[in-house]
Amino acid sequence: MATAAELDRPAPALSADEEAAFLDAINRWIEKEVRPVVMHHDHNDLWPAELVDQMAEMGLFGATIGQDYGGLGLPATTYAKIVARIASYWMAITGIFNSHLIMAAAVERFGTERQKREWLPRFATGEIRGGLALTEPDAGTDLQAIRTTAVRDGDDYVINGTKTWISNGVKGSCFALLVKTDPKAEPRYKGMSLFIAPKGPGFTVGKKFDKLGYKAIDSAELIFEDYRIPAANLIGEVEGNGFFQATGGLELGRINVAARGVGLAEGSLRLATEYAQLRKTMGKPIAEHQAIQLKLGEMVTRARAARLLTFDAAEAYDRGERCDMEAGMAKYFASEAAVRNSEEAMRIYGGYSYSKEYEIERYYRDALLMCIGEGTNEMQRMIIAKQWLKRNAI
Repeated sequence: MATAAELDRPAPALSADEEAAFLDAINRWIEKEVRPVVMHHDHNDLWPAELVDQMAEMGLFGATIGQDYGGLGLPATTYAKIVARIASYWMAITGIFNSHLIMAAAVERFGTERQKREWLPRFATGEIRGGLALTEPDAGTDLQAIRTTAVRDGDDYVINGTKTWISNGVKGSCFALLVKTDPKAEPRYKGMSLFIAPKGPGFTVGKKFDKLGYKAIDSAELIFEDYRIPAANLIGEVEGNGFFQATGGLELGRINVAARGVGLAEGSLRLATEYAQLRKTMGKPIAEHQAIQLKLGEMVTRARAARLLTFDAAEAYDRGERCDMEAGMAKYFASEAAVRNSEEAMRIYGGYSYSKEYEIERYYRDALLMCIGEGTNEMQRMIIAKQWLKRNAI
C-alpha cells in the first residue's frame, strides 16, 4: 500500500487565526442554517439541497484539494475539526463532501497533470460532485474480489458490472470507479484499475437504499452496462494501479470517520449533559444522582480520548508520515465511543429517548455506521496489530 511519505504530501500552512476564523464561520452556519432543518430532513430522508449549495459556497467540496487546483488546501487537522463540529449536530451531511473529497484525493495524488487540471477545479467548486465507487454485492472489505470489468476498445474502455452502497450515488455526477482490467491477474490486485467515471449512457442508478440512519445523503446501487469511457479517464493512465490508488485515500477517509465519531460522541454528551440538568427526579436534577454522574464521567472521558486519537492521526498525516495504524486506532476508538456515548445518552433520556421529538435518537441511529464504514472495526484491529508488530519486530 502506498504510504503517506511516498505520496509527497506536505501539510499546507494555515495560521491559528485563519483556522479560528474558518471554524467560527462553520459554527455560525450550523446555528443559522443546519440546526433549524436537521430534524425535518432526517425524518423525511430529504436531500438537503440548500445546505449542499451553501457547503459549496464555503469551499467544503474543495477543502483538502490543493490551492493550485482551486481548493482550500486545508491540513487534515483543520479538516477533522470541521467534520467533528458539523457531525456533533448532524453527521450525515459530512458524508456528502467526504466521499467527494476521497475521489478528488485519488485524482490529485495519482492522476496525470492533465487529469488534475481537467477535473480538480470543477471538483473544488462543487460543479462536479460525487464519490468513491468500490463496494460490490460480493466485495466489501475484500476489494480484490470485485467483478466489475473494463475492457479496452480502441481509445475507450467498455465497463460492465454493479456497485452497491455508494454514497452520493443518486445526486452525484462523477465517481472514482474501481474495476478489473485484467480479471486473470495474480495476485488479484495487479489487475485492478481506477477510473474517473462521469454519469452517461450505460451508467444508471439502481435502487436507493432505505437506511436505519445516515438519512438525507443517498446511498445507492450503480449499474454499468456497456458503459463506454475514454482511456484518458484511467487515473494515472497506467493499468494495474487501481487497488493502491483506491486504498491510498483510506487514511484520510478513516480520519474523517474518526472525526465524525468524535462529533457524535461529543454531541451525545452535550445533549445528555443538558437533559440531565433539566430533568428532575426525587426532588433534584438527575445530574446530581450518582448513577448518572458515573455515566457522564465515562462519556466525557471517551469523547476526549477519541478526539486526542483522531488529531494524533491527523497530525501524522499532515507530517507526511505513514499513519494507517494511527488512522485505524482513531477510527476504531472514536466510532465505538460514538456508539457507546449515544447509547448511554439514550439511557439518560429514559423513555423520551424513543421519541422522535428528541434529537438523541438520531445520534443513536447514525453512530453504528461509523463502526462499519471505511473498513469494519474488526478489520481496523487487524491493521493496528499488524502495523504494531511490524514496527516492533524483534
